[in-house]
Amino acid sequence: MDKPPETNPFEQARILSEALPYMQRYDQAIVVVKYGGHAMGSESVAREFARDIVMIEQAGMKPIVVHGGGPQIEAMLKKAGVESHYAAGLRITDAKTLEIVEMVLAGSINKQIVGYVSAAGGKAIGLCGKDGNMVLARKISRSVIDPDSHIEKVVDLGFVGEPEQVNRGVLDAVLGAELIPVLAPVAAAANGGTFNVNADTFAGAIAGALKAKRFLLLTDVPGVLDKSKSLIKELSVDDARRLIADGTIAGGMIPKVETCIYALDRGVEGVVIMDGKVPHAVLVELFTDQGAGTLIHR
Repeated sequence: MDKPPETNPFEQARILSEALPYMQRYDQAIVVVKYGGHAMGSESVAREFARDIVMIEQAGMKPIVVHGGGPQIEAMLKKAGVESHYAAGLRITDAKTLEIVEMVLAGSINKQIVGYVSAAGGKAIGLCGKDGNMVLARKISRSVIDPDSHIEKVVDLGFVGEPEQVNRGVLDAVLGAELIPVLAPVAAAANGGTFNVNADTFAGAIAGALKAKRFLLLTDVPGVLDKSKSLIKELSVDDARRLIADGTIAGGMIPKVETCIYALDRGVEGVVIMDGKVPHAVLVELFTDQGAGTLIHR
C-alpha cells in the first residue's frame, strides 16, 4: 500500500493559523450537532466524525451530539421479525417497536458513538431524554389523506412524541464538567412512560433550549437545493418559508427546514443543513469561510 503524500509542515502551520479567528468566534459557544443514521456510514466515517467533535471541543467549543439511527433500527426490527409501518413520514411505534427503538438508540448506537469519542481522546457521556427528565414529550398524531376515499383521517402513531419541555440544567451540569453529551432521541412521558422522538425535532428542541450559537444538521444531502438542484448557500427564515410555499423545498426537506425555523425562533444564532458524509464537514463549516451546506438565519 502506498504511503499518503507528506504535507508540508509550513502549509500545516498556515492552515492552523488561519483557523484562529474561527476559534475565537466560537470560543465557549454551544454547538449542537445532529448526526443522522444515514450520515453515520461506515466505522471509519463514524470515527472521523468523533475525532472532529473532539477537535472542536479542544478548540474551546461546547459540542452536544444528538444522533438518529433509522437504518440501524430498521435492521434490528427485521432481525426480530417486527414489521415497520409509517404514516406522514414517521414510524408508527407500538410497544414492541418502542422496546427495540430504545434498545438501539439509547443502547448500542449511543454507546458506540461514546466509544469512538473516547478513542479520539474526548470525554463523552451517553444520555437520552429520559435521564434526569431532560426532555419531557407529549404524544402526537398526524392526519393523512386516505388514497381511496380521499378523506382526511387521524393516524395513531403509538408511542411517538414531540418535545414539550427541556430541562437544560442536566446539560449545563454535563457541559460544566467538560464532558461531551451524546444524546439519544428517546424522551420521558409525564406519566413515566417513554416516547420515540424524531431525531431532528429532538435536536432542534435541545438547540433552542440552550440558545446554541450553531445547530448543524448532518444529513445525506448537500443542503437545501434550488429548482435546478444547485446548493443554496444561505437563506433567511423568510426565504425558507417562501421556498416551502412555492414547492422548491419539498418532501423530507420540509420538516428539516421547519425544525431549523423552530430553533431559530427560540434563540439559536444559525442553523446549517449539510452532508454528513463529506469528510470533516463539521470542521469545514466551523473553521472556513466556505462553509459546508445551507446556512439558515433569522
